[in-house]
Amino acid sequence: MNAIVRRSSWRYFQYHPWQLVLTILGVALGVAVVVAVDLAIESAQRAFRLSADTVAGSATHQIVGGPAGLDERVYTRLRVEIGMRRAAPMIEAYGTIGTETLHLLGVDPLADTGLRPQFADVDQDVMRRLLTEPGAALLAKTTARRLGLRVNDRFTLKLGGRSASLVLAGLMAADVRARAAIDGLLIVDIATAQELLDYLGRLSWVDLVLAEDATGTALAERIAAILPPDAELVPTAARSASMTQMTRAFRTNLTAMSLLALLVGTFLIYNTMTFAVLQRRSLIGTLRILGVTRAGIFRLVLTEGMAVAIVGAVLGLLAGVALGQGLVRLVTRTINDLYFVVNVSELLIAPGPMIKAFLLGLAATLGAILIPAREATKIPPRLALSRAELESRVRGVMPRLAFTGALLALGAAALLAVPTQSLVLAFVALFLLILGLTLLVPLAVAGLAQLPVQLAGHALGIQARLALRGIGASLSRTGVAIAALMLALATTIGVGVMVASFRASVADWLDTTLTADVYVTAPSLISSRLPAHLEPDFIARVRALPGVAAATSARRVELESQSGVTQVLALDMPQSHAARFSLIAGDAETAFPEFFGARAVLVSEPYAYRHRVQPGSRIALRTDRGVVSFPVAGVYRDYGSEQGEVAMIRALYDVQFNDPHVTSLALYLKPDIDASKAIAAVRAAARAGNEIWVRSNRDLRAVSLEIFDRTFTITNVLRLLAVLAAFVGILSALMALSLERAREFGTLRALGLTPGQVRSLVMLQTGLMGLAAGVLALPVGAALAELLIHVINRRAFGWSMDTLLPPAVFAEAVLLSVASALLAGVYPAWKMSRAVPAEILREE
Repeated sequence: MNAIVRRSSWRYFQYHPWQLVLTILGVALGVAVVVAVDLAIESAQRAFRLSADTVAGSATHQIVGGPAGLDERVYTRLRVEIGMRRAAPMIEAYGTIGTETLHLLGVDPLADTGLRPQFADVDQDVMRRLLTEPGAALLAKTTARRLGLRVNDRFTLKLGGRSASLVLAGLMAADVRARAAIDGLLIVDIATAQELLDYLGRLSWVDLVLAEDATGTALAERIAAILPPDAELVPTAARSASMTQMTRAFRTNLTAMSLLALLVGTFLIYNTMTFAVLQRRSLIGTLRILGVTRAGIFRLVLTEGMAVAIVGAVLGLLAGVALGQGLVRLVTRTINDLYFVVNVSELLIAPGPMIKAFLLGLAATLGAILIPAREATKIPPRLALSRAELESRVRGVMPRLAFTGALLALGAAALLAVPTQSLVLAFVALFLLILGLTLLVPLAVAGLAQLPVQLAGHALGIQARLALRGIGASLSRTGVAIAALMLALATTIGVGVMVASFRASVADWLDTTLTADVYVTAPSLISSRLPAHLEPDFIARVRALPGVAAATSARRVELESQSGVTQVLALDMPQSHAARFSLIAGDAETAFPEFFGARAVLVSEPYAYRHRVQPGSRIALRTDRGVVSFPVAGVYRDYGSEQGEVAMIRALYDVQFNDPHVTSLALYLKPDIDASKAIAAVRAAARAGNEIWVRSNRDLRAVSLEIFDRTFTITNVLRLLAVLAAFVGILSALMALSLERAREFGTLRALGLTPGQVRSLVMLQTGLMGLAAGVLALPVGAALAELLIHVINRRAFGWSMDTLLPPAVFAEAVLLSVASALLAGVYPAWKMSRAVPAEILREE
């Protein structure tokens, strides 16, 4: 008996290969997106971890300074007064050779070998050159090969707008894992780094190795006691964790989008496996009559589904690796744009993400086939041949499904009402809402199919009535297909509205913030702990240009502590420019006098959200005078950093920090001066060999929006993949419907319908299904948009924004829905129009 059951299963899929292919494709698409996103994120995170581990070496703690770095005399006191031998000074920056970004490390080779053993393998002659030859540098073999450099070749490195001439003194080689860690590193002697960066007498930090016992604790206390007020001893792990934490929301959002694609794929699996059961109801009834038990039928369907799942998951893993190659570049570019510099030379194919995606694919398939498997066992044999009985049961179940959906939606609302900043809980609520609203679709489709017939009656025409009644009469098929397409389209609408609202808010913010005519900035890379700055003599020459009516300056720095990294913005501007800040909390009449009077600070909205700060609160910052508590006068809107920033007037900054540098200038031109001429004059004022970034207000605004658009490229890719999965689902549903309704179409042909009319009928039905999915997606997408904007986005990034409902986003979704359905209906329409009525009726 078991052999008969297995043979019947094999022959079914043998005669319906397209159904097997579509089912496997549904599993593969979902798994591919999940594994691609995970591999891309893991590759970027691994590159950062390897770089951080290489930089930190075996150090357990680091002594960090303020914005101007750390006085190198701190290192001298460690060696002389405390006798600290396991300590090494470090200087860090980022530079570029062409389009390649290099991580510059200034090290003391004599003190560093015990902390970073990979440097100890360098040849002694090469090490001697590093210590004695001006501009001598080391590169990994892989990096040098990529740049086309050989030993003794000279090359030019750009650092913060300056050009430095270096010579490749030697190459670093390592095993496979270490090779990835040192790729992109440029090693120079610490004295060379100080000269290159104009950082004489200063260090980025000092690495220490302290024992994890009472002796190490006592030594840490002795070290802390001799540190100047601007320095702090922090665990190495805390610094790396704070950098990794920056990308948490970004990683969570991408993971959620990938799981959404898998959810759409799950609907496809359910749809196809349900059809496999429905199409064999007569066979299943016969097997039951012949003695096959309910358990045997259940095992049959379950085995089929899991076999498909395994094949689909394996293919999904292979496709995910290929897709990940493209996604890793998008992920890396977004991280470099928003967070910190990371070099990813190759996609890491780690077992963890692969196993996770494979198991998720199996779990999704198992969840999708349990219902059809149970359906196959619960129908008595005498009713197995009744197609009408099935649709009757589906209609009976619809109210219960709708009630369950309503309960899930209410559960989502309850989760959202919990006073928390948990992003994971917000995504749980999002998925509950999506699932709940999706369960309402079959009932809504039944209503939409009946409504035109009841309102217009015979005015619709015979084909329109047949198409509408066909949709309503086959809800077991059409309901699931429309639900899957609706889900993908609602996601497209929700994300599209969120992005449009976000972009409009950023554009308005840029209009408020960018009030000057020309902006001058020292080139820098995001994660450099040595912020680039403009030369004082250059600033003086620019201010003296005849076309400049006024100039304000800004200094942007990062303050490190055990609690993380705080961005500080120091502004030298008069109170008349207070319109630069759009306050969302605090009274402008009192906040601005306090701020410009150097008595208080302003904080950005993300900072206030993450640190639970409001006007009247006080925040503690580590300054060059020690830890100082600053009163908060107000909270302003800012989309420049999801970590948030603290703004203070330059006079207050100069009191607290020994940092005279300026990061950027904002130039206000005289009325009759053309911006392009002013930009040319500013560039001419720069010293030969120094690179500066000069942009007009319009150009800077365009660049800012371009970076914004780049950050959402990967989101758009994932949205398209979700729609593709839904397209496969509706194609599967239409193919199944065509086969199920073969007798109906055969009868219509026998009654006189031409092949063209059959094609029109099928295409009309598919178009109506697409239209139904698009119409239902509109309110669901709007609800998702509200959740994404006011909950997900708020908890992920700390930003608030107004909801913008662009008609184009909704119109595009409906057009996409109808077009996808019509495209999916082309083959079924062609197939049914070519069928011979006599053969169909004879087969039936």
